[in-house]
Amino acid sequence: MKLTLALTVTLTLVTTLIIISFWLPLTTPDTEKLSPYECGFDPLGSARLPFSLRFFLIAILFLLFDLEIALLLPTPWAINSPQPGLTLLWVTIILLLLTLGLAYEWARGGLDWAE
Repeated sequence: MKLTLALTVTLTLVTTLIIISFWLPLTTPDTEKLSPYECGFDPLGSARLPFSLRFFLIAILFLLFDLEIALLLPTPWAINSPQPGLTLLWVTIILLLLTLGLAYEWARGGLDWAE
């Protein structure tokens, strides 16, 4: 009985939400939305336009700080190890190196998007 009621309520809710999702949005497509390219490049122009090196620098910095999160993720569990001071030393070294690298790039103007 309870399973049948739960399935009926779930099915009704899902069906109602699907029907509402088709009726609710205003669909007014324009040429930009219908274009297969959403990256800001002209799809009819040359495909050999050079990218700015700053774009790649920002992308690499993003990946680097994303990797930092992966490196620091086990820190709360490692603090419970027999030598928590060693763990804190490595965490401090990682954060210090990344902070110094970011400060260096910032001071050199590598993070300025405009030329």
